[in-house]
Amino acid sequence: MTWQVLRAADYPRMPWKNGGGSTLEILRDGDGLDAFSWRLSIADVAQAGPFSAFNGYQRIITVLEGEGMQLEVDGQASRPLRALDAFAFSGDSQVHCTLLGGAIRDFNLIYAPERCEARLQWMAAGESELISSASTVLLFSAGEGLRVSLGDEAAVLGKYDCLHSSSTALRCQANHPYCLIELA
Repeated sequence: MTWQVLRAADYPRMPWKNGGGSTLEILRDGDGLDAFSWRLSIADVAQAGPFSAFNGYQRIITVLEGEGMQLEVDGQASRPLRALDAFAFSGDSQVHCTLLGGAIRDFNLIYAPERCEARLQWMAAGESELISSASTVLLFSAGEGLRVSLGDEAAVLGKYDCLHSSSTALRCQANHPYCLIELA
């Protein structure tokens, strides 16, 4: 596989582990909610409340839509989290979410650090060449029209589409931010 384009319209909706809401699962490496190496998803958060625990995992969360949220992680308040501001914390932590102005949509990477290394970064609009030594590269589009090319192959991602690649060199053109996730 050079790459696979995953369309947002096709993401399955899954219930949260704690029953408090649901998630659109983009992609996961492994089976079950406690046996994967990494998982990428989008969650709609309509009200304040606790996060599901993912013991043995690390989490990186980013607000995609809405005014933002603030997390209390093991009794410590996070900074206010606004759009495209990634925040990392342990899946073992007790986490409570407070919304800063109504419902939000967030983007989540959950990974098992003993099974894989992960790096997540938001890329600015523009043209860039991405070179990575990771075995898996994911590009998540925060808006319409992210163009990705490798040699003669090209794909255009819509809002919340994701490209799953094993290639180590990709060229991107975007008129909006997008997320690069590298997993090794």
